[in-house]
Amino acid sequence: MDKTDSRDSWARLFVIFLIASVGNVGMWSIVTVMPTIESEFLLDRSQASLPYTTTMIGFAIGNWFFGRLLDRFGLFYILLGATFLITTGFFVATFSTNILLFSIIQFFLGMGTAGSFAPLISDISHWFKKYRGIAVAIVASANYFSGAVSSLILVEMLNSSGWRFVYLILGLSCLVIVIPLGWVLHRKEIRINIGHNLTKVEYISSIKISHLTYLLGFAGISCCVAMSMPQVHIVSYCVGLGFGNIVGGQMLSLMLVGGVFSRLIFGLVADKLGGIKTLIIGSILQCLALLLYLPFDSLVSLYTVSFLFGLSQGGIVPSYAIVIREFMPEDQAGGKIGFVIMATIIGMAFGGLLSGWIFDLTGSYNAAFVNGIFWNCLNFGVIIFVFFNSKKVFLPIKQ
Repeated sequence: MDKTDSRDSWARLFVIFLIASVGNVGMWSIVTVMPTIESEFLLDRSQASLPYTTTMIGFAIGNWFFGRLLDRFGLFYILLGATFLITTGFFVATFSTNILLFSIIQFFLGMGTAGSFAPLISDISHWFKKYRGIAVAIVASANYFSGAVSSLILVEMLNSSGWRFVYLILGLSCLVIVIPLGWVLHRKEIRINIGHNLTKVEYISSIKISHLTYLLGFAGISCCVAMSMPQVHIVSYCVGLGFGNIVGGQMLSLMLVGGVFSRLIFGLVADKLGGIKTLIIGSILQCLALLLYLPFDSLVSLYTVSFLFGLSQGGIVPSYAIVIREFMPEDQAGGKIGFVIMATIIGMAFGGLLSGWIFDLTGSYNAAFVNGIFWNCLNFGVIIFVFFNSKKVFLPIKQ
């Protein structure tokens, strides 16, 4: 019996959203504490960006690594390993006395955080057909939901108790919430009958699957280099403009709230138009939103532009998962989705470091925004190329 789009599917989606909301906080905590780390360790902006870069490199590798393991071992054991890494990372990081040690620890913390992103997206994609786009979008939106909520809470806690206390609370929260919820999924999990769909795709491309995977990976890197400028540096940008880190945290939270709405809206769009057309729309809107940062830097306008940026770009990353599920066999989903999401995170890591370096070189973020727009145009070119070399079909793939 086919169990996709069933009551069990929606129940699983709800639990996975809760897991992702808690497990993804490790990706955003470093953005919130970055100005404090910069001040405590007496760093310049590019040095202060290093822990974020190592976090995102760990996050990138973790998405690929755990994505491949998911196809073999199942979700619960992925969550066990990932939670061990993230909890240990938070606890050990509190003993850091220099930026190098802190950055190394952040790598493993980021790797653990990845267990709550690509593996969850890949897992839920098997439980839905008709509503796959919105289901994937809901899981992916938990990443932004986690950032939006934690940014508001953590800034207050950070100012009153310091970043080490923040990290202890986050490590404990992941341990006591993620593992029990993962066990609930493990106990309630049922085998869904996807055997008759396992070898079929919905789109065919004149590009070989291996080449298509690498093209999507490059598209992921380029879109996220562009995406990283506001997401990684918005708090530091606000501090530099004299607005303070509380305003920066609020602005990041507002951006991520926009991202949550964006992912849900783009999920609905993907169910109607397909993943590749949704990617094109997202690429265009993100580029337009980046352009708005250049002429506007007042407090009200930055709040507005940051929210618009979140609305424009939130649906891009989950759309890659939809494209993979449309173009490639289901039994390769974990590894392929993990690889492409790894590429997007590499883009975030590289873009965050590059933006910090450009700021140190020029004394302004304007050139960093221009750099992001350039990379966004590269992303658009790749996606357009894939689109014009593909067509919608329903084709069996020989195993």
